[in-house]
Amino acid sequence: MNDNISFYNFMHKQIVVVIALFLGTGPGYILMGSLYSSVLVETLWYLLVICVSLWGYKLYKSYSLGMTIRAKNKWLLYVRYFMFVYFSLWTVIFLYYISKDDINLHYIAIATQLGSAVVASTILASQKHLVIITVTLLMSPITIFFLFIGETYSYLLAFFTIVLTFVLLYAAKNTHAYLLKSRFQAYHDYLTGLGNRRYFIEYLGSSVKENRDKYTYLLLIDLDYFKTINDTLGHDVGDKLLIEVSQRLTELSSVHHNVVGRLGGDEFCILSDAFDTKEICLARAEEFSNKILKKIKEAYFIEDSSLHISASIGVSIINNPKLNANDFLKEADIAMYEAKHSGRDDVIIFNDELCTIIEKKLQIERLLRCAIEKNEIYLQYQPQTTCDNKIIGCEVLARWKSAQLGMVSPEVFIEVAESTGYIIELGEFILEESIKTLKQWEIMHISLHQLSINISMRQLLNKDFIALVRGLFEKYNVAECKTKIIFEITETSTSEDLKRLITIINELKKYNIHFSIDDFGTGYSSLSYIRDIPAYELKIDKSFIAELDDKRQASLVKSIIDISKNLNLTTVAEGVETQAQKDFLANLDCDLYQGYLFSKPILKEDFEKLMQNN
Repeated sequence: MNDNISFYNFMHKQIVVVIALFLGTGPGYILMGSLYSSVLVETLWYLLVICVSLWGYKLYKSYSLGMTIRAKNKWLLYVRYFMFVYFSLWTVIFLYYISKDDINLHYIAIATQLGSAVVASTILASQKHLVIITVTLLMSPITIFFLFIGETYSYLLAFFTIVLTFVLLYAAKNTHAYLLKSRFQAYHDYLTGLGNRRYFIEYLGSSVKENRDKYTYLLLIDLDYFKTINDTLGHDVGDKLLIEVSQRLTELSSVHHNVVGRLGGDEFCILSDAFDTKEICLARAEEFSNKILKKIKEAYFIEDSSLHISASIGVSIINNPKLNANDFLKEADIAMYEAKHSGRDDVIIFNDELCTIIEKKLQIERLLRCAIEKNEIYLQYQPQTTCDNKIIGCEVLARWKSAQLGMVSPEVFIEVAESTGYIIELGEFILEESIKTLKQWEIMHISLHQLSINISMRQLLNKDFIALVRGLFEKYNVAECKTKIIFEITETSTSEDLKRLITIINELKKYNIHFSIDDFGTGYSSLSYIRDIPAYELKIDKSFIAELDDKRQASLVKSIIDISKNLNLTTVAEGVETQAQKDFLANLDCDLYQGYLFSKPILKEDFEKLMQNN
């Protein structure tokens, strides 16, 4: 963006100040003329001042914050012309009055000319070249006048005039430097030197208006797992990494004449040049985005550390002047959000279908936050049976019946809760309701061998989780309960912080809490995790059970059960829906079974009846 961008508003205000000053002091010349000289010249001069003032007022009224940058630059050029002409009018009257030295009017001319020069050095300080030309134009005639007098005192006055000229220019230079510094701080990111959010949104808004009939693309770039680097290596390393990323983005963008900004944190944005067709714009956006992904993934060498990161990029294609800059930024943000939740290290282009999906997620997120207060979250219990169909336990499952959305799948709202951090509050509610139910069943003499509760890894690793469990155990007095409480954690999430996870598991085992590896076989490095984690139980994911007809899947299930037995773990098969599946698992000595063959998840009251019959 042009360096004068931040001075538009400043110069807009100065127009009124100058007009008021000149129109207010100009009549003094008419007064002097009526007393000591001919009033005709002064009146004509003042009429000229009024005409130029009208020009300036028209420029003042034509300015709008909604103007494009190109229009603002054109407007600023006219303002410079206006200011130069306006101040030049004082030189015109000065040249006339110095000829009236016989009646001493030249003293008035010199005083007003000096005053005009001081005003010019202040008012025009934001315009570096204009202030030099204008102040020089105003001060040079005074210097020449003193030199032409030809006296010693006049030479001295000429010297002082030259000194004053440099002082005024020096003051204007310092003011200009201060304005530039203020502008830079207001419009640029302190760390990377890139344009900040304010800068970028103004530039984007101008681009939208200027390229009405053309297409541009907007990229929103978010670094993947940057917070992990900050947390593990420190903010100094994180800052240096951001600087290096900004340099790479700037280097790539300069070749394509794109503009780069930093919105904050680890979010960067890039706006392209204009293209004639949507197809070309889209192709260039994909090509450039893939270059960015590749460039960002190159190794970073910072403080003897070799770092590797990736990025998620959302793309918005711009060709709708009815929308503002924030609308397009929101579109790119929606696409970037989807890239994040689709596995990261990817480019997603915004479209209406994606917007509908994200808006649905946002609606779910909004409604989920008040679902507990509205008693919309409730629990169901799915029996776990032995080979001879005896119910010895159950798994607690959360359900959500929204007043607005109806039944919302757990796969949907649990994922939203995980991504937003609401899983902490939701998990606390589920845990307390489960322990409360367990205590009620103990009073009712409903005997269970185990009660399984799903625990999010985010919840488990939370610093207050152990204290929460301890508090609930004391509140409901279940420490001596005969039923085993089993916390189910998914295998795919156990890699987040293995050392800390093991410490927490060992701490919770003091409260007679056991752990189950849920969805076993769907994650990575399964054997190493099952070896390191002090687990009690292993659950075979239902996706394996559903395909037991496939010989390879059947062989895999047999291997999982063998591993479990070799490690002295209880094996639970979930998703058992047919007798054939049960028979196959029974032949392999699977310990427990869970699925629709025995019972679907049911309400607490129904489970109690089932247990009484059992």
